[in-house]
Amino acid sequence: MARNAEKAMTALARFRQAQLEEGKVKERRPFLASECNELPKAEKWRRQIISEISKKVAQIQNAGLGEFKIRDLNDEINKLLREKGHWEVRIKELRGPDYKRVGPRMLDHEGKEVPGNRGYKYFGAARDLPGVRELFEKEPAPALRKTRGDLMKEVDAEYYGYRDEDDGVLLPLEAQYEKQAVVEAVQKWKTEKEARLSGDKPQEEEEEESIYKVHREEPDEEEIREDQEGEEVTFLAHVPVPSQKEVEEALVRRKKMELLQRYASETLQAQSQAAKTLLGL
Repeated sequence: MARNAEKAMTALARFRQAQLEEGKVKERRPFLASECNELPKAEKWRRQIISEISKKVAQIQNAGLGEFKIRDLNDEINKLLREKGHWEVRIKELRGPDYKRVGPRMLDHEGKEVPGNRGYKYFGAARDLPGVRELFEKEPAPALRKTRGDLMKEVDAEYYGYRDEDDGVLLPLEAQYEKQAVVEAVQKWKTEKEARLSGDKPQEEEEEESIYKVHREEPDEEEIREDQEGEEVTFLAHVPVPSQKEVEEALVRRKKMELLQRYASETLQAQSQAAKTLLGL
């Protein structure tokens, strides 16, 4: 009898232990982080979410999954990231560590920070999807317009052609052309010499008129001077001609008026004109 009771108690203990283990396996993560009031459990759910994110990030690296599967995986990863953020807030409320401040940045398998657009991240093959690559391609910077000073910095002796011989290409070409020109000149001279000796002297070409020759149609000063020698020239002025002193005084008055109009005010000019009128000037 005692033996049977002992067996019953052992079976009951095993059943309860199995129930406890089954309950632990079936324990699900709360839908809302605010429903969890224990810090160790909140840490546990956060680690579980991180594990799920790691598995899905490894899966999304395969570009052969297809566009739709990759988009679904990327959406699931972003959903898990938002859920992880809720649990980190809850952990902070339960007086746990602030993972948003001390936690590492989200990196991809290459060690680079995951690119995203307004909080939505793209992982693995999702970055190569149509319409996604264009989001992260940087536009080429506009070409800076060079100023006059920048252009003048590039002006040196080579710009003016003083270093054309330094490359060793121009000098051999010039020497070759010079030899060819000398040969042609000698050949021309020999041909003309033979023609002169044989008596068939070619008709001399008419001398071209120099374009720099000056044709003077007006008589020279010497000719005018010779024509005027012995003749007394009398000039008759039909208008009064001012003297040198009168010209200088007129220029001084004109200069004074210009300075007065430039620097003096209208009131001062009126007073000066009134004073001149009173003085009879």
